[in-house]
Amino acid sequence: MKDVVRVAAGQGFWGDWLEAPRRQVEGGPVDYLMLDYLAEVTMSILQKQKARDPAFGYARDFIGAVDSVLPAVTERGVRIVANAGGVNPTACARAILKLADQRGARGKLTLGVVTGDDLLTRLDALIADGHELRNMDTDEPLSTVRDRVLSANAYLGSEPIVEALGQGAQIVITGRSTDTALTMAPLRFEFGWANDAWNLLAAGIVAGHIIECGAQCSGGNCLYDWENVPDLASVGYPIVEGRTDGTFDIVKHPETGGRISVQSVTEQLVYEMGDPRSYITPDVVADFTTIRLEQAGTDRVRVSGIEGRPPTDKLKVSIAYRAGFKAIGTLVYAWPDALAKAQMADHVLRERLDRLGLTLQSVLTEYVGASACHGPLVEPRSDHPEVQLRIAVRSEDENSVERFTRELAPLVLNGPPSVTGFAGGRPKVEEIVAYWPALIDKTLVRPAVEIMT
Repeated sequence: MKDVVRVAAGQGFWGDWLEAPRRQVEGGPVDYLMLDYLAEVTMSILQKQKARDPAFGYARDFIGAVDSVLPAVTERGVRIVANAGGVNPTACARAILKLADQRGARGKLTLGVVTGDDLLTRLDALIADGHELRNMDTDEPLSTVRDRVLSANAYLGSEPIVEALGQGAQIVITGRSTDTALTMAPLRFEFGWANDAWNLLAAGIVAGHIIECGAQCSGGNCLYDWENVPDLASVGYPIVEGRTDGTFDIVKHPETGGRISVQSVTEQLVYEMGDPRSYITPDVVADFTTIRLEQAGTDRVRVSGIEGRPPTDKLKVSIAYRAGFKAIGTLVYAWPDALAKAQMADHVLRERLDRLGLTLQSVLTEYVGASACHGPLVEPRSDHPEVQLRIAVRSEDENSVERFTRELAPLVLNGPPSVTGFAGGRPKVEEIVAYWPALIDKTLVRPAVEIMT
């Protein structure tokens, strides 16, 4: 058993810095590379891609990430855990094997593919059996929007990832696992933590939560002393140095930018935290009030004292569904009286929309540069050098939204003066994808692990 296991974060979302995975494996010793790609809305995007082409439905950036670190995997033994599989983990694995063929590494690579999270094809049967999948916010049954559902995925925990690692997988590809499981699984596997070692499992979850957003805990998007964070252009992504007793350090590679401090780690800890006493995951419920942080050196934060308790008998299900259409348009007004001009343009546009009798469920106006971020908390001034009018509409009627997109451009000539930019041209009509959180009994979700070579 290793004394210390180093799990490096290389992606915090689909679209993160493409250089990060390579920098993590080349910057110093690491045992695992953790790549987190999935947000709730990402699943619906990937489901649409899969519907158009059954060979897709996964985070395609992952292929380039693996390509950039493949020698580290095949020659140094670095292992990768990623939820890049989206709604098509098997297709993602095939793409990696094709890459291995191209790089002459096919016989050197073993993949573990975790499936079972995708419930889309099972929804009708589940509802018929009395599982209502009620919205956790509104308590409505899923049947009210069933005909508009795009994707439905249960959040899996660390156990199937541990199983894949135990079967020799050098790269583990999952669908919708929890973000925290991607880091916790390697620690649980390497240290052999028991299924009921609640404090140790909770420590793994907290470690995963701290690094799941990549550089957000190592100086990126950090409010504390933000103007003095060094060399963000070369920011170092975080690494967990885990120990068998559940304590761990958060560090980054030497000679990289950014900063790891108690403050930066604390800011990440409160991200999406909810009740600090009950951070619920499929593996364990972690008590964030027990976390102890200590600055143990430059760019080194020690984490200890974490307590956990048994998980619930439910899994969370992330469901996305069609919820109408929207369009967002902008116009920029220049000084003098920039805000007043933007306000008049908004008034004129709304009056014209009313006259058209469009079926718009909502119209939202923001004045970027004056009040968009803080709304009524800030008293608008009259001397803004420029203000961007940003106006958005939503409706179940696509034609009404389309007509709105044709009403913005005329304001350039027949509205208030001093329009300096018609950003992006005519607004684009987009389908709204809404989020439906629900719970399901764990016994109804059947994770599976496939080994591919």
